[in-house]
Amino acid sequence: MKLPEYLKNIGLKNPNNFLLIAGPCVVENKSVVFRTCGKLKEITSKLKLPFIFKASYVKANRTSGDSFRGIGIDKALSILSDAKKEFDVPLLTDIHSEIEAEIAAEVVDVLQIPAFLCRQTELIETAAETGKIINIKKGQFIAPADMKYQAEKAVKAGNKKVILTERGSTFGYNNLVVDFRSIPIMKKFGFPVVFDATHSVQMPSGNKGVSGGNPEFIPYLAKAAAAVGVDGFFIETHPEPAKALSDGSNMLKLDKIEPLLSELKKIINLFT
Repeated sequence: MKLPEYLKNIGLKNPNNFLLIAGPCVVENKSVVFRTCGKLKEITSKLKLPFIFKASYVKANRTSGDSFRGIGIDKALSILSDAKKEFDVPLLTDIHSEIEAEIAAEVVDVLQIPAFLCRQTELIETAAETGKIINIKKGQFIAPADMKYQAEKAVKAGNKKVILTERGSTFGYNNLVVDFRSIPIMKKFGFPVVFDATHSVQMPSGNKGVSGGNPEFIPYLAKAAAAVGVDGFFIETHPEPAKALSDGSNMLKLDKIEPLLSELKKIINLFT
């Protein structure tokens, strides 16, 4: 497994191993960001895995209007910028509008198109025009084959630096299921494919106005993706998920990251 040059060019080390995109769901405060990023940098350095730190500076997609959405764009981006300098890691964050693409691109290395917005043509085009790497998450409502057309929107806008991410498909109300055929299907398009192991166990809007989840299944789904030949993993993690302000019910506790990554590395090594 070799990462494409555009990922190597943002400073990723050990590019011949699988990629890890990980961090808390949203920027809550500097303490959580630094504690999480520092530990992930330590683990990935030890395991020799390329690592991109992830945290959303704002959350636009909430079940309830009362849900936590962030601490403010300027403050959150400042914390992310500080983490990048402190730990020497590339950054990924979500964007939700064309103007956000320009604002976030001043700080982060990878702009992420959320699953619910993966068909928003102008959003993808504007993100692509920043020249940043674009991670397009597969919508819970579209077929994996249709992700070809979303990636093509970025390419036609002049940017071939694309990642595609599988995060489960709608399975009735308040539930998701993962079709692992999507990984080889999307890999045929010529872009790295990442598996989001934490949102795939989410139960959207399944807990009285907020999303629930089944984090006990994260290791099983991640191992299946490793066996199928995925190029990387997206894992939201937090020192204390029960106290997290967003998506705590489907995040992996920070102290469980290293043993899972060690197992995933063994599985992937069997097939390479």
